[in-house]
Amino acid sequence: MTNAVASYPPELLSVICGYVYAAGQLPPQPSLDPLVPSSDTVPTGLPSSYPPSHWTDVVVRHSLANLCLVNHAWYEAAKPFLWRQVEVRLPRDWLSIVEEIAGGDEEIYDEEAFLLVDQTLQRAESAALASSRYTGEQFSAELAKALHEKVIATLSGPDGSIPPELLSPPATRDPSPRRLRQKSKSPARWKLMRSISDAVQNVMEKDHPGLYGKFLILPASSSVPDAHFLHAVPAPHDPRPGRFILHLDFNHFRTIGMRRSVEEGFNNRFVTGDRLKAVLKELPNLLVFGATEYMDGALTLPVIQELLLRGSPSRGRGRPSRGRDVLVVDPTDPEEEERERRRDCKELEALDLTGCVSAVFVKALTEFVDTHLPHHLVSDSDGSEQDAERSRRRRSRSRAPIEEEPLVFPGLQRLGLRGVKSIPSDVLHSLVLSFPSLTHLDLSCTRINGELLDALGASPTIRLKSLALERCNWLTGDSIRSFLVNSPCAHGITELSLYGDHTFPSPLSEEDLTDIFAHAPCFRSGKLVYLDLSSAPLTRHILLDVAAEQPSLRSLGLSYIRNLELSAISDFLRIKASHTEVLTLVMTSPELGYGTQQVSSRHATIAIHLQLIRPLCTPPFSFSLTPSTKPKTQPPTRLRVIELAPPLLAGLGVGADSWRIVKSKGGRGWYVDTASGWIATPGEVESGSELKRDLPVGHPWRNELERLADANGNVSSGVGWHARKMEVLHGHGLLGRESGLYGAVSFAYQG
Repeated sequence: MTNAVASYPPELLSVICGYVYAAGQLPPQPSLDPLVPSSDTVPTGLPSSYPPSHWTDVVVRHSLANLCLVNHAWYEAAKPFLWRQVEVRLPRDWLSIVEEIAGGDEEIYDEEAFLLVDQTLQRAESAALASSRYTGEQFSAELAKALHEKVIATLSGPDGSIPPELLSPPATRDPSPRRLRQKSKSPARWKLMRSISDAVQNVMEKDHPGLYGKFLILPASSSVPDAHFLHAVPAPHDPRPGRFILHLDFNHFRTIGMRRSVEEGFNNRFVTGDRLKAVLKELPNLLVFGATEYMDGALTLPVIQELLLRGSPSRGRGRPSRGRDVLVVDPTDPEEEERERRRDCKELEALDLTGCVSAVFVKALTEFVDTHLPHHLVSDSDGSEQDAERSRRRRSRSRAPIEEEPLVFPGLQRLGLRGVKSIPSDVLHSLVLSFPSLTHLDLSCTRINGELLDALGASPTIRLKSLALERCNWLTGDSIRSFLVNSPCAHGITELSLYGDHTFPSPLSEEDLTDIFAHAPCFRSGKLVYLDLSSAPLTRHILLDVAAEQPSLRSLGLSYIRNLELSAISDFLRIKASHTEVLTLVMTSPELGYGTQQVSSRHATIAIHLQLIRPLCTPPFSFSLTPSTKPKTQPPTRLRVIELAPPLLAGLGVGADSWRIVKSKGGRGWYVDTASGWIATPGEVESGSELKRDLPVGHPWRNELERLADANGNVSSGVGWHARKMEVLHGHGLLGRESGLYGAVSFAYQG
């Protein structure tokens, strides 16, 4: 078996490593339950609670790291997947990442440049030698030497961008002090890689037409038994792993507990703007970036430009969109060189800036918007005087003698700006409107107003699937109603959060809610899977007479609605939303003691079981004297998790029967049926997972939930249900699951 594995081609090894990496990815339809950490089960790829749908990140990383230790072939196959997703956790880890991706002194860099040229030439010579076996052309050592000299001449010619001393081994360079000449400036790594690739391609295409970038298909009767096609000349081999990284986030990054003084933390930061920019410059294929409040001081203007001005937006601002003006570009201009480098990079698809409020970040983002996005201007009628004055200054600066094409970022599809409360409204509006391809947008706890919703509604390209407008106290009920009812970009929304609480209640009125439930396309389509209307003035009439059926709804938030009866909620779930699994009732309903009359904890506990759990979570009672062959009657709904306020959870004690209390790392808590879950049967994955009730004592999933209940809040930040924060980086929206600081925002924080 060992010999057989050793003979596997590199493509097969790469496919195997790809499957290992894919085993850690969430399925398209994620489970609503916390992930069970298990390494001895095969991921189902289904929205199942048990066995888990995917492996944890730790298991995937350890598996890929162990594959790298097998031999060199496995190392080359597993390395791209091991580096594909980088999550910075510890400060020393970050410094190691910086050194690995962008570090090294000049002497090492010179030696690395020579090795790049030498290895690429060896590969080109091998490809030319292999082609001669099929074409009948003789490729001798003299021709190989000639090929080497031609490429070196091209690289060191007058049009070359590589100094001649980088094309010879460092040990052979003349160290004589008599050669007192200025040291040539080493080119940037991206320019070095592109120059080598272009030089080899030009020489190979001239001497061997059709070899580079094409395949030579051999007939079945070919006399060559050991190959069926000829690969193209490979790209230059870059020993640094930056090109493999598609995902970079600081969700788990912490500096707490390092015994550093306040002065050290302020003056000797680990994540600085220069280090972050140096790393980002080495990540041409980066698609996803996530930042947090622990490192937002590193989000300087150069870093923001490096993140957003990639790909097509790298053209910069100030280029005429039409006309006959000839644009002369200075090749020695450093800014033009930066734009040329970023033009070869891929555009970001997802950007999460949750909680970034530092003065450095606010200043940098404001300067970026004022410099690059003067066309996306909004009215200043609802903003502060400072915002109005800033808008007027930007209008005066934006008047240009020639017509400029507005700068947009068409590649970015998912944007998370939750909690960026320090960003002025006009800056925030201009930034959001520059992304015409948004599908996921989280603007919770920001200073947006109705004018941004009007501008989003007028966009012909934005098609939102997930939208969060939680606790936006500058929004009005009329602006939200108009956006949901009339805007084409809101027709396809399947996940919507309009959460409010007693501190920042919902701006919607009863008339607004009636109009939304009656006419909003996303409410009438029946495709909503997540909905949070906490603190909105919902009534029995709206839920039972106006609202359409919601057969796809899985998670429903109805907290802070003091006058909504439990009977209305129960009837709505039973009649119109029977597939709802998670329900939030924090400080809701007069029967639970939140109305005008005082209710004891004992009566509130009885009301929960009599009006919610018994009629919705247990099958109807039946009695028969003879055995029946009919299938067992299922409960009328799928409800199995109820979020309640901490005082009410305390009154429930240890729960009743299989219902237990699971607390988050923060102030939230849920009343959970530990005997219910989505279970996939081993060996029958094709049939999918099934929601099963009354799991026996000792079942692995029931044991896991009981373990979480016994932990009494001593759990990870990713434990909980009904997330408050949108999962942006992977695109799973409000049904996604996160850990780290993002997980704390999703499941731990009460407000």
